[in-house]
Amino acid sequence: MPASGAEAEPGFGVYVHWPFCLSKCPYCDFNSHVAANVDQRQWAAALARELAHMRALTGPREVASVFFGGGTPSLMEAATVEAVMERIAALWTVSGDVEVTLEANPTSVEAGRFRGYRRAGVNRLSLGVQSLDDRELKFLGRLHSADEALHAIALARETFPRLSFDLIYARPGQTADAWARELRLALAHAVDHLSLYQLTIEEGTAFARLYEKGAFRLPEEEDAAALYRLTGEICAEAGLSAYEVSNYARPGAECRHNLVYWRYGDYAGAGPGAHGRLTLGGRRVATRALRAPGAWLAAVEERGHGLEAEDEIGREEQGEEFMLMGLRLQEGVSLARFERHAGHALDEGRIARLVEEGLLLREGGRIRATDEGRLVLDPLLARLLVA
Repeated sequence: MPASGAEAEPGFGVYVHWPFCLSKCPYCDFNSHVAANVDQRQWAAALARELAHMRALTGPREVASVFFGGGTPSLMEAATVEAVMERIAALWTVSGDVEVTLEANPTSVEAGRFRGYRRAGVNRLSLGVQSLDDRELKFLGRLHSADEALHAIALARETFPRLSFDLIYARPGQTADAWARELRLALAHAVDHLSLYQLTIEEGTAFARLYEKGAFRLPEEEDAAALYRLTGEICAEAGLSAYEVSNYARPGAECRHNLVYWRYGDYAGAGPGAHGRLTLGGRRVATRALRAPGAWLAAVEERGHGLEAEDEIGREEQGEEFMLMGLRLQEGVSLARFERHAGHALDEGRIARLVEEGLLLREGGRIRATDEGRLVLDPLLARLLVA
């Protein structure tokens, strides 16, 4: 993590989206689709073609990280992952210490693929555990049990140099004591990284429809904030710091690929619904692929890519995106870099007022949100940026 006044190099990442799942989780608003059968060779070839198009846009770059997200990437055959990795290595220069993450679900069938993924080049696994309580897993629509999750964690620890897993908290009726027990159990099995998300209701999901009908309630805002503080305290006791709002790691174990996003670096996206952010000839460009798998596949086979948009990002929007991502990080943001993106400096008076209120810290040429500021990031950003 950078020292005060220093700037971290964001690096260049490649994101690969696998859109298929065995079932749709009720809280999920990601671009995921239930599919019984997928032609793996056809999809590997299509991803390779779109990656070639992205290389034509970016020119030569060194890839610091690759992330297979979804959907459920652990439904990919190891040969598919290997083919994609070989294509990436042929198109760009791959860093000698590249981080290659694959998201996986801890069902026994998918866990059996772990060794194949490792041989294909994956060196970091991100497991979608979500809970270590069978009743809560059923509520969350997960297909695995707590025992299956612990078995998958143990197998992943034996197979991959780096491991992270996700948990969802602030669930309906969850008490502080119950969450503390579950989190401490998770930490007993974790290696060096946990992603811990509060349950939110996303528009268009099954949970959104149930929530509108009053089928369940989420914790009140103050109770959710108390759970967030408790989460940080327990993780800190175990040696994992909150380097980002929802991510906790031992020093040096931060997710490098996600740091590319949060530090506003460049990344190429391939696959249905994949987004990218690229610096092309001095312009900042946002790419977006078609979301529907069939439409994306047809477009790739017809014209070599499934992009539906390549939009230049204006200076003001760049500044907003940079600040939105960077203030999630414990390290905060460089004011000079904000000015380069936005084309103007931040208002010193606004910074001073937010510092006085205990929501921001000013450290030389950087600002960062305090623990209390991270609880109210959206209004904090509005006060910082909006005229």
